[in-house]
Amino acid sequence: MAKKKSANIKLVLNQLVSDVFEKNSNQPLNYKQVSAKLNLDDQESRETILEILKEGKNAGIFLEPEKGKFKLKELQNFITGRVDMTADGSAYIVPDDELEKDVFVAPRKLKNALHGDLVKVYVFAKKNGRKNDGEVVEIIKRAKSDFTGVIKISERFAFVIADDKKMMHDIFVPLSDTLGAKNGQRVLVNLTDWPEGAKNPIGAVKHVLGDQGENNTEMNAILAQYGFPLSFPPAVEKEANAIPEEIPESEIAKRKDFRNMLTFTIDPADAKDFDDAISYQKLPNGNHEIGVHIADVSHYVIQGTELDKEAYSRATSVYLVDRVIPMLPERLSNGVCSLRPHEDKLCFAAVFELDNEANIKAEWYGKTVIHSDRRFSYEEAQEVLENKEGDYATELLKLNELAYILRDRKFKNGAISFESTEVKFKLDETGKPIGVYVKERKDAHKLIEDYMLLANRKVAEFIATKVKGKNKLTFVYRVHDSPNMETLNTFANFASRFGYKINTKSDKEIAKSLNHLMADVEGKKEQNVLTSLAIRSMAKAIYTTKKTSHYGLAFDYYTHFTSPIRRYPDVMVHRLLEDYLANGKSADEEFYEVASVHSSAMEKRAAEAERASIKYKQAEYLEGNVGNVYQGIITGVTEWGMYVEIEENKCEGMVRLREISDDFYVLDEKNYCIVGQRKKKKYQLGDEVIIKVKKVDLAKRQIDFSLVL
Repeated sequence: MAKKKSANIKLVLNQLVSDVFEKNSNQPLNYKQVSAKLNLDDQESRETILEILKEGKNAGIFLEPEKGKFKLKELQNFITGRVDMTADGSAYIVPDDELEKDVFVAPRKLKNALHGDLVKVYVFAKKNGRKNDGEVVEIIKRAKSDFTGVIKISERFAFVIADDKKMMHDIFVPLSDTLGAKNGQRVLVNLTDWPEGAKNPIGAVKHVLGDQGENNTEMNAILAQYGFPLSFPPAVEKEANAIPEEIPESEIAKRKDFRNMLTFTIDPADAKDFDDAISYQKLPNGNHEIGVHIADVSHYVIQGTELDKEAYSRATSVYLVDRVIPMLPERLSNGVCSLRPHEDKLCFAAVFELDNEANIKAEWYGKTVIHSDRRFSYEEAQEVLENKEGDYATELLKLNELAYILRDRKFKNGAISFESTEVKFKLDETGKPIGVYVKERKDAHKLIEDYMLLANRKVAEFIATKVKGKNKLTFVYRVHDSPNMETLNTFANFASRFGYKINTKSDKEIAKSLNHLMADVEGKKEQNVLTSLAIRSMAKAIYTTKKTSHYGLAFDYYTHFTSPIRRYPDVMVHRLLEDYLANGKSADEEFYEVASVHSSAMEKRAAEAERASIKYKQAEYLEGNVGNVYQGIITGVTEWGMYVEIEENKCEGMVRLREISDDFYVLDEKNYCIVGQRKKKKYQLGDEVIIKVKKVDLAKRQIDFSLVL
């Protein structure tokens, strides 16, 4: 029997079985189905299939003979899941069903599956205590087909070495598909084929990013690596440019007019997209009317348009060290929708009447038109608050006074305050970092945050309680689960070594303890370590239609309503709120749940891209400081090394265990430390060490330190 023919029949059988399995059917398959696919006569097909079965080489075929036909067997031996690639080329398949265990797949049984791919796997029967292992039988969906990397060009062909550490194969590129890239340049390559039996996939260069080390090249490479487009499609730009800036009087007539009421924005000094504004007036009864006015993006971005599809796909704006990649084209994000001063703008608002104790006496939700009187930077607003004089000082001081009450109430109810140190780079005109500074969060930042939290909470509560029971309204919530107690207890034990006590008896006690901890560590060397570990012990906040509470904020109801220029979930919230205010029927829950899952995934990806840009700038900043000695603090430990953050500039690098020469060190994961096997010396998270900058690899965004003391 020819090897190739046997392999072909096996592939066809797998596909046929897969088709049957997808339909959840157990209908017999006959030889004619195979014969028709391969142009074989029945007898030849039958003999080949029987031989495959007889030799026991049918892993992934899962058929048994039955009266001249083959029947599908052991459906439970299939699982679907995501590929989690390891450094040696093998993988674990993380099942969709959380109750299933991970399945180990050897490199030769991956069938060209790549990290993150959704695959179908056959799980082998366990023998003699063998681990849970299997074989990939189908790649259901690729996680990605575009990869960034460095192109190497020879006389006859080219190949791309991918930046993604979990891409284990170089990508072969025919010379005709290099798009004019030069040897050693960074490129974005698209996988076009992976012939059966070939070791390497074939690709075509999609975009030449430029020379390694250039700021634009590296930032664009990060965006492309994480799947964010480098520009808007022409059809999207065309739709955006066709939107008029002038607001028709007929539209203004439909809205509540706030143009004569004091309104202002407070944003970073370099911001261009202003999506929230505050209006304020003191009422005759002594109370305060505070309006949270949010850019009415959903008025301009109509569901189903090319503009909407692109916004949905991106799901979020991406904030790299030196630039913002907006979710919406600049005409909308910085122009039509942006709440610029001294211009009429359309908004969606949450308006509250608060008494002097910040209790809500009345609330209103609806469409507004505003005319911002002043654009404050955070620094300008802070100066007014501190000096108690300047533009709209009386109003700002009252807003700040009420914000303090809202904030204190939030923390008394069990909210957790995570105040980690945020580091910013000073960049020269080429984007090269020339300095580092710590960004401070003062009252002006917190004031805006408190009113945004108020609007988000009350909008969610309004919809969640509008209709109860089975007829509850579909909505997009921002939820945050309680922490895993085992993880939290591990963190509590670690924090106790620094003298901090975490009470884990109840949610309120946990929150109270963590807030005390966050206050106590502020400004201390262990602040970042303990804050990041505390955050890691928490669950991750996500978008979902399934209403649960927000643990970190201690809110029973929470959503994202306040940033539709940069977050797609907020656009969905605006659309739903508008429908429900008009007494519309509940929306399709499945549609909004899928959109919520997508938005959560893109939010995570954007955060990873931001971290990658920070790592690159840290490496670039230290490139000229190789050989310099610094004091640092251990911020992470792994089986291959320990991460150290330089106290002076907050840049983080690694000391590799194999390069610590005084002993053989191993990881003690439970106690967050590495331990010398002979002398028992420990290096633990939070310990101060002296390091020397040994090596900087800009291409890999890696910084290597050597231990001095």
